[in-house]
Amino acid sequence: MARIPLSLRALSILGGLLCLPSPSYGVLNQTSASAACAYLESTLGTGVVLPSEVRYQTVSEKNWVQTAWASPTCVFQPTTAQQVSRAVKYLAQRGVHFAIRSGGHSPAPLGANINDGVLFDMSGFNSVEYHAGQGVAVVGTGLRWGDVYHYLDQYNVTVVGGRILQVGVGGLTLGSKCGLSYLSDMYGLACDNVESFEIVLADGSIVNANKHSHPDLWWALKGGANNFGVVTRFTLTTYPTGNVWGGYRMYSLDALPALFDALLQYQSVPVKDIYANLMMQAFPLNGTIGVLLNMVYNKPVEMPAAFAPFYNIPTITDTVHIQPMTDFLASQVPPSLPRLNWYATSFKTDATLFKTVEKIVTTAPELDTIRNLTAGSIAVGWQPISTNAILAGHVRGGNALGLENVNQTWFVIDIGWWDAEDDAVANEATESLIAKVEDAAKSSGKHVDYIFMNDAAVSQDVIGHYGNKSVAKLRAVQRRYDPREAFQKLVPGGFKLPPEGQKMR
Repeated sequence: MARIPLSLRALSILGGLLCLPSPSYGVLNQTSASAACAYLESTLGTGVVLPSEVRYQTVSEKNWVQTAWASPTCVFQPTTAQQVSRAVKYLAQRGVHFAIRSGGHSPAPLGANINDGVLFDMSGFNSVEYHAGQGVAVVGTGLRWGDVYHYLDQYNVTVVGGRILQVGVGGLTLGSKCGLSYLSDMYGLACDNVESFEIVLADGSIVNANKHSHPDLWWALKGGANNFGVVTRFTLTTYPTGNVWGGYRMYSLDALPALFDALLQYQSVPVKDIYANLMMQAFPLNGTIGVLLNMVYNKPVEMPAAFAPFYNIPTITDTVHIQPMTDFLASQVPPSLPRLNWYATSFKTDATLFKTVEKIVTTAPELDTIRNLTAGSIAVGWQPISTNAILAGHVRGGNALGLENVNQTWFVIDIGWWDAEDDAVANEATESLIAKVEDAAKSSGKHVDYIFMNDAAVSQDVIGHYGNKSVAKLRAVQRRYDPREAFQKLVPGGFKLPPEGQKMR
């Protein structure tokens, strides 16, 4: 179909709307979103991709998996904070819904995409600068972590960021996982290492939030997700880097009891080695991969004592060797099924609970339900979190997560399947599995009332689990910087602040 000339098309849409009142935040129709797209295209001098264009499908479905695909009215591709400012101010004043996408790695439906609204594609914020004198890197929100690490490698420094190179900088850093990293025991989470956020607020203001300027907003952005504004750049603390001893070890599923015993020993030492980090995943429905153990020691030291409990367990494959950290991270490959979701919970270290969880994830009847789906698969992940990581965050100004200062496991169930018609069955089975694990943790007195956002399903009340104190402080920050709640009401995707009056832990 031939495109209407830009100025005529914009005028034809806007001209009929100028006399209409601005819609309330609770109202959205296709006309208002279309008018916004026409305004952005005609006035901001940047890329606006419409459904009539060949490239629309590619940019609208750039999100990692099909569960996160949507049909935005247009895709807005800004390259400067000033363009974001004008766009956000316009959309907020007129009550137009929008979404914000950095890398689009989350499988959550509409977490970083939207139907009948404007999608901000932040991939144009793709610069990274290293300032050796200040010991920081200024990183665009649209970059992937692999881009950042490869650039910084030339200076032999790195930042605390994602464990998978393809993940976007913005979503991981702002989420309640706050950027879980293989460096977290030494330096805290990724959000703890943000020295300054460049952020566009609902009124169009561009501010830098740090410990000296807007410190309350700086704190809130460390776990506050997309509830306060559009972050365009992060100033991140850098650290020296070099070779590590790392890789993955693969085991048969029948090694799981021995691996749990080893994991218990690893997590129960009186003084945790801050250079050692790992993640373990079991695949109870996979005939080839039983258990995958990703392990890294952040020094070029072979066979460190921290991992001694695992050394005598027979492996199928062992790739662990001394290599650059970025090469190690390149081996962390996300799954490739078209439809995915994940569910999270947390619990303390306990031998009896570990055995109960092992039984649930290897024998529960929900596994048969998942097995019977087309390409039905499941991965069960254990991520040990030590008090070192939590205390490191406190030292760096604190965050909004409300973490209990105990050794704990951040537990996640990833589920994959093929057909959209199986969405409900897949999610119901996984919700039932995570509920059984959580109930077992509560019954044992070992439950940790925390759900980390970047591994959570949209049905889980992530921010409500930060606790009353953190939620109250987040609401106060919101009232100051977004009193009309534009990012609560006009950005429907992602994890929102709980409504006033909702009881928290």
